[in-house]
Amino acid sequence: MNVSSIPHVARSTFGLLPDGTEVERVTLQAADGLEARIMTYGASLQALLVPDAAGRRDDIVLGHETFEGYLARRQFFGATVGRYANRIAGARFMLDGTEVQLAANNGVNALHGGLEGFDRRNWRIVAIEDGDHPAVTLAYTSADGEEGFPGTLDVEVTWRLAGPMELRLDMTARTDRPTVVNLTNHSFFNLAGACSGRNILDHHLTVAADHFLAIDAGAIPLPQPACAVTDTPFDFRAGVEVGARIRNDHPQLRVGRGYDHNFCLGPASGEPRFAARLAEPASGRVLELFTNQPGLQVYSGNFLDGSTGGKGGRLYRQSDAVCLEPHAWPNTPNRPDFPTARLSPGEVYRHTTLYRFTHAIQGAIETQSAVELPEGAGR
Repeated sequence: MNVSSIPHVARSTFGLLPDGTEVERVTLQAADGLEARIMTYGASLQALLVPDAAGRRDDIVLGHETFEGYLARRQFFGATVGRYANRIAGARFMLDGTEVQLAANNGVNALHGGLEGFDRRNWRIVAIEDGDHPAVTLAYTSADGEEGFPGTLDVEVTWRLAGPMELRLDMTARTDRPTVVNLTNHSFFNLAGACSGRNILDHHLTVAADHFLAIDAGAIPLPQPACAVTDTPFDFRAGVEVGARIRNDHPQLRVGRGYDHNFCLGPASGEPRFAARLAEPASGRVLELFTNQPGLQVYSGNFLDGSTGGKGGRLYRQSDAVCLEPHAWPNTPNRPDFPTARLSPGEVYRHTTLYRFTHAIQGAIETQSAVELPEGAGR
């Protein structure tokens, strides 16, 4: 493995915006080969190199090798999504008796922050740390009224190599007026490698959730309470291949064109808890995801249609990656029965997600996926 034996940080120019503004990339590298490359545009995870069971490193997130690809088409590859990740029905909601009208960019709904969300902003680098746990902190100030959201919102995102094989994401936000906040990272994972030519249907997925949210044709949660996963294709509690039931004749798989649903993890917590495990049999790579968020959106790349060229000159197609997006439930501002996404002055929004990588020997993936979930998971 051709990597340094000492964790370090490197900073370089990655591209230019049309007005000539520099887009930077910060590389965080750990001694055991884990390497994360963070782009200021969208505070995005542009690349994530992870060793396989034999020590061979591959980039396991979809995206582009040059900045021009990110600028040309909005597809959220690795991006920080906000001010509200996922959808808000009708692009409006009531807040303290006043209707808030947002920018509609997904039919009549608001999706991932509107027309120019946080993924389309060039964030500021405010801190870089070297040493045993290299990190970069990026900041963005969202103006009062941006995309219709009330309040000036100051956001910081810190990416850190918290251990030899662990990437930690911490996001905080503060506001000067009552508002709603729901941030996530939108990385597209393929543990076989972004250029491997393999899809994710043979990846084994475990999700620590007893319930999921059924959706309508606009991907808005139905008025009904959360649905039990028992005896449905949405039961990933014991671990199963992503593709094992994705083509079952189930109404929610039809409406979502696959998996594109929020799994209910339980109330938001102070510390991250186990949420999901993704394992790929050929490489032996295993990703365990821990978060303090109440929901996990599982998206099986249903709308990748071969019209986008990505890393290695490959065209991205359906099921080439899976997104595991921890965040608040969709349409929460219009659903008082859902966990709140409100943020008031004096409060601090805190989102923490840990991506922990391990290995499993080939043929042992099923056994590892089927282990008992940690205490309290999915409750």
